[in-house]
Amino acid sequence: MQPRIPRQSAEEQDGRRSEQRDHDENDPGLSAELAAVLCGARRRAVRDGDRQIDSAHLLHSLLESDPEVRALFDGGPHMARLLGYLVQRSIGYGLRWQGTVEDSGAVPAVTEPAGFSPLAAGALEYACARAALRGGEPARGVDLLAAIVVDRQARAVEVLTRAGIDAGELSALIDVLPSSR
Repeated sequence: MQPRIPRQSAEEQDGRRSEQRDHDENDPGLSAELAAVLCGARRRAVRDGDRQIDSAHLLHSLLESDPEVRALFDGGPHMARLLGYLVQRSIGYGLRWQGTVEDSGAVPAVTEPAGFSPLAAGALEYACARAALRGGEPARGVDLLAAIVVDRQARAVEVLTRAGIDAGELSALIDVLPSSR
């Protein structure tokens, strides 16, 4: 069965970010946990009727699937608020995102339906590069979270901010994790 959100092919990218790979759940550069995150984000995007998988889909799936990422939020009141915003996305404020492409302006916008928003695809590349610096092990959920929070234009960062979580502080916390080095 084909996913309702097609993956971006090299032809669709028109040479943009030629170094960017087309990640999917079977990518050997991703840990099993991160592959499950991508699968969950894809399902969430399809269910919500979104054209692309964006950083908020990835964040929601990370929180749902990855215990290492969940632990960073310490389960406090911010976590409940964050999950509330993510759950409401398809029925509340997230409706304004439907039909638009998440893009920070760093690369030309993709106007055709594609697997990942330009920002989400870049975050996956960043996560893989970050993992490579640790000796070539597969990218993990915390690598993807680190990649998402560095771009202040990411929808996930907007959700984090609304939930009272400072993306800069979260990024600093991730950088000092022993497993991140």
